[in-house]
Amino acid sequence: MRKAWLGVLGAVAVTACGSPSADLFAVKRSGAGPGAAVAMVVSDDGTVRCNGAAPAALPAARLLDARDLARRLAKQAALGLELPPGPAADTTFRYRADLADGRIAFADSSRGLPRSFSDLAGFVRVVSRQVCKLRR
Repeated sequence: MRKAWLGVLGAVAVTACGSPSADLFAVKRSGAGPGAAVAMVVSDDGTVRCNGAAPAALPAARLLDARDLARRLAKQAALGLELPPGPAADTTFRYRADLADGRIAFADSSRGLPRSFSDLAGFVRVVSRQVCKLRR
């Protein structure tokens, strides 16, 4: 009995130590012009991957922002909230984000944009420039 119990504990320990951290969200930004396209995956382990590059470390404050965003976007993602863009001339970027609870989609010109959506757009802009070193 004791041998079986030790085997179970060992298997649990190996599984827990070797499992990758969950992704908080994956977001794709599209638009016209150079540098508009960004594919970003933010992980709960404090890393971000942009456009398929190797993971880069997120500053602690940005990781906290990402966790807060994931929490605030969860309800809209569960509803699959997709906001149509406003007038074509007013649209610079479109966003699609996948979270554990579902997906959201919007444009920077969407009417009735929740603050959390605007905050996600700002997060993508800052992190893509400062952490991922992408232009634009």
